[in-house]
Amino acid sequence: MTIRVVIADDQMMVREGFSVLLNAMPDIEVAGEAVNGREAVARVRELAPDVVLMDIRMPEMNGIEATREIIAADATAKVLVLTTFDLDEYVYQALRAGASGFLLKDASARQLADGVRVVASGEALLAPTVTKRLIHEFSRLSEAPRLMPAAHAAYGELTERETEVLVLIAQGLSNSEIAGRLVVADSTIKTHVSRILVKLGLRDRTQAAVFAYEARLVTPG
Repeated sequence: MTIRVVIADDQMMVREGFSVLLNAMPDIEVAGEAVNGREAVARVRELAPDVVLMDIRMPEMNGIEATREIIAADATAKVLVLTTFDLDEYVYQALRAGASGFLLKDASARQLADGVRVVASGEALLAPTVTKRLIHEFSRLSEAPRLMPAAHAAYGELTERETEVLVLIAQGLSNSEIAGRLVVADSTIKTHVSRILVKLGLRDRTQAAVFAYEARLVTPG
């Protein structure tokens, strides 16, 4: 199954470079490009891609606002944020807006393709170091309004094991790592993750991680 991608970046060299790299992959197709956030929203509506590679700093409408509009429209597209610095404060705002992860612009062809595949599959693309900084960022924003009131209302429906899995997701562990930590099969963890998302009405693992921060299930240590 081919993963269809839209690349949103105001720099032509970045768009063309990523297009060449991704189109060289047998399972990925660049369906369209956008030069700003407003155009990215329109391309998603028009092309219904699986993944959007979204630059944060763009004219007319930035990547954070575009991500928020795409998520609000209930588009099936997953947003993968592009950034120059992994400590960019805007990365955290983009994740709060609904992005499924982020990727550095100097990523290799393999990292780029793997990132697209990971996000398209519903996984979160969050390195543990980024997860730790996210925890601190959400701690700093403790007075910020909750983004997922419906999820908070449904939190009590989670079982003890599902809550445990949710915390490990928020700590940046993959399904395999969680399975190893809890000494169960990978398939068991996949089932738990699916049930967590359904019960809380969340799109993907990244939203689950954001929810865990909001609910203070994970705190700075």
